[in-house]
Amino acid sequence: MTDGDAVSGDATSRPPHSFELFPPRSDAAALALGRTIDRLAATDPDFFSVTFGANGSTRERSLTVLTYILRNTAIRPMAHLTCVGSTHADAAALVREFLDAGIHDFLALRGDPPKDADPDAPDVFGGAAELVQLIYRVEQEREPYTQQRLEWYPDAARLTARPRVATVAVAAFPSGHPRQRSRWQDVDALLAKQVAGATLAITQLFWRADDYLEYVDRARAAGVTIPILPGLAPITRAAQLRRIAELSGHEAPPSLVAAMAAADDDEAAEIGIAHTAGLASEVLAGGAPSTHWFTFNQHDAVVRVLHALDPSTPAHTGADR
Repeated sequence: MTDGDAVSGDATSRPPHSFELFPPRSDAAALALGRTIDRLAATDPDFFSVTFGANGSTRERSLTVLTYILRNTAIRPMAHLTCVGSTHADAAALVREFLDAGIHDFLALRGDPPKDADPDAPDVFGGAAELVQLIYRVEQEREPYTQQRLEWYPDAARLTARPRVATVAVAAFPSGHPRQRSRWQDVDALLAKQVAGATLAITQLFWRADDYLEYVDRARAAGVTIPILPGLAPITRAAQLRRIAELSGHEAPPSLVAAMAAADDDEAAEIGIAHTAGLASEVLAGGAPSTHWFTFNQHDAVVRVLHALDPSTPAHTGADR
């Protein structure tokens, strides 16, 4: 099983990678995030993805981060989009806003409803596959066609192909989706997203390399051909380990929990980095085309993991740990 060279980016000896960021909540956090983006950009990732709050709660801040990446780095920015609780008109307007800002890569997600949402309210979107279709439709309506002048007949022109967004990524759930009856039901959902036009999948967090590798094998057998990137998170503290377990919805390995809980801060960081690097090495050896890192807006830990995977990556980026 291998996904091949499916993710764009300059060919180097280092394993390809990408990063997820979230919009800052304060001016001070915004300054810190700018420094983090600059330092992570120095590792030459394929792209930065930027999260988006339910019902557009971080709309302006998300766009600010995306625009900063676009203007101040050579890395592609990818905008998260969620559809739960949104109308088609609202979602279409947001896609146009991102396209107008120069953003052409998207991660289409169903998303989680706001805490105050009516649990009985029907969803306008049937799922992320419908959001994928809407992204393409908005792009086509925004630029329905282009023209090319004919050299031999200057007063005439021909229609050329419609421009398309660069990437439409979707989520995948190797350990199973919490709203589905079985672990493998998500493979059918991923296939539907591919049929709708998705060109890339990024998995949610998982703890065992086999969870990812078995999921990819199932997906390939079902007809999924798009690249499936493993979503990973660097671990440096026991409290962070517990938080990641909550986010993933799956219990962390008991041996890792015990080892980090019994260690001091420096030892716990070393244990966590070694575990994360080992997990990344296993999925890359098993055929993963790249790794996607949930950074929690911090750069040092993930850079240390990248250094463990490839010593040619500097272990630190010049910032305080």
